[in-house]
Amino acid sequence: MNMPKKATVERAREDLRKGKSATTAAGEFVHEEIDHVRRGKHGARSPQQAIAIGLSEARRAGIP
Repeated sequence: MNMPKKATVERAREDLRKGKSATTAAGEFVHEEIDHVRRGKHGARSPQQAIAIGLSEARRAGIP
């Protein structure tokens, strides 16, 4: 299981502290996953899979 970067978790929590929506905070994880797909770190076949992986990681990290 890949753990999200510490900076990604911190950016997401900072978004929540600023009062931004939960989807904006979870978007940080999605951006990280899309970057991983572009660099070839994942075998995701589509952008939709990268989004699903990012949202799943956000949920595991405690982001609503």
